[in-house]
Amino acid sequence: MPIRIFGFSALWSPYFLAVLLVIIMLFFWVTTKGRRHFQNSEPLTKRQALLFVSAVIILYTIKGSPLDLLGHIMMTYHMLQMAVLYLVVPPLFIKAIPWWIWRPVMTLPVVKPLFSFSSRPLLALILFNGLFSFYHIPLIFDFVKMNEVFHSLYTVMLFFFAVCMWWPLVNEQPGEKGLDGLKKVGYIFANGILLTPACALIIFASAPLYATYSDGTAWLKAMELCVPSSTLSNLQLSGPELFSNMAVVEDQKTGGIVMKVVQEIVFGVVLAQVFFEWVRKEEKEADKLTEAALARHNKTM
Repeated sequence: MPIRIFGFSALWSPYFLAVLLVIIMLFFWVTTKGRRHFQNSEPLTKRQALLFVSAVIILYTIKGSPLDLLGHIMMTYHMLQMAVLYLVVPPLFIKAIPWWIWRPVMTLPVVKPLFSFSSRPLLALILFNGLFSFYHIPLIFDFVKMNEVFHSLYTVMLFFFAVCMWWPLVNEQPGEKGLDGLKKVGYIFANGILLTPACALIIFASAPLYATYSDGTAWLKAMELCVPSSTLSNLQLSGPELFSNMAVVEDQKTGGIVMKVVQEIVFGVVLAQVFFEWVRKEEKEADKLTEAALARHNKTM
C-alpha cells in the first residue's frame, strides 16, 4: 500500500519546513548584518554557511520528508533517523555556527552550568549513550513512541546530550582546551563500544521487541505523532505490515545493523580527520625543531 494515502502534510511536514526556512534566514541575518551586536564577531565563512545549510537540509530530510513517516512504519528507517539525527547533524551544527555566537549562548546563567557539566568528556559519553540505550528498552521505547509530549521531550533531550557528546571532539572555540589527538581516538572508540549494547539488543533479538512496530493498536497510536488521528480513523489500517514485505524481526535486525553501520562510518570519518590533524601537528612541530636546531648551529659557526 502506498504511503501517499496519509496525505501531503504527513509526508512533507510543511510547518516544519517553514520553521527551518525561518531559522536559515535568521542565521544568515545574524551572521551578516546582525553580527555587529556581538563582540569580536568575524565574517561568516563559506565553509560555515555550507555546513549550516547542509545540516538543515539533512535535518528536514530525516524529520520532515517521507523518511520520517517511514520511520514510524519500519524500524529500519527509524534507526537510520536516529543515527543521522544524533551522529551526523550535531557535529555539523557545532562546526557551522561561529564561535562568537556559541560563546554568549554558553555563558547564559542557566545554560553555562548545565552545559559545562554535561560536556565534560566522560560525563558526555555516559549521559548520551546511557540515554540512547535507555530509550531502546522495549517498555520505554513503546511508551515514548505513543506519547507526543514525552516523545518530543526525549528527542530534544537526547539531541542536547548528543551535542554535549560531540562538543569535546569537534568544537572550534578559540582558547578552549579540547582533547588532544590520542584522547580523541580513545573517546571515539569508547563511543563505539558504549553504543554497541543497544544495537546488539536489536540485532540479535529472535522475537519482535517493540509493540509500536508489531501490534496494530500500538502502531496506530504511535502513528498519531505524524498523522492526524482523524485521517488514521478513516483509513481502516490493521498494522505496518500493509506497507512492507519485510517480516517484523528482519526489519528489527536490519534497523540495528543500519544504526551500527552509520555509527562506524561517522566515527571512521572523524577518526581519519583526527589522524590527519595529528600528522599535520607533528610535521609543524618537527619543522619548528629543525629550524631551532639550524638557528643554534648557525650561532655556533
